[in-house]
Amino acid sequence: MSSTVVRLRPQRARVVAWVLAVAILVVFSLVATGLEGATGDGYGTFQRGDQFAMVGLGVLFALGILLFTRLRVEADEKGIRVRNLVGGYDIPWHMVRSVRFNRGTPWASLELRDEDLLPMMALQAADKQYAVDGVRALRVLLEASQKQPETERAE
Repeated sequence: MSSTVVRLRPQRARVVAWVLAVAILVVFSLVATGLEGATGDGYGTFQRGDQFAMVGLGVLFALGILLFTRLRVEADEKGIRVRNLVGGYDIPWHMVRSVRFNRGTPWASLELRDEDLLPMMALQAADKQYAVDGVRALRVLLEASQKQPETERAE
């Protein structure tokens, strides 16, 4: 069997995540530079630490948004590896019943033999033909693995 490897990552979500992360960092930095003078009618004033804290919050929010850039699916003849926002899975093909991408769903999913559904956030409906081609490639690998004799799958 050939060693076909399918690697998939979201297209639009990565671009949007980077643009938003930069925009948030810029906005929080601009707000930080505006933190000067009195805090209100009282005696408090903004300090340099308040400005650093505001930039730090911007960095934290930007890093949170950049979690969307880590989404990926990688598959070969042995199995499929899925990394979502939180957590990742390494699943052999014999545990997968089908690769699903239903109309109206935001992303594709794996239907496992134990009736569980595992979302694959890297294959998003927003990516249109790229996602459809990715699902087709995964289905080819799944079909090829199901045609293997049981002894080959166990290896």
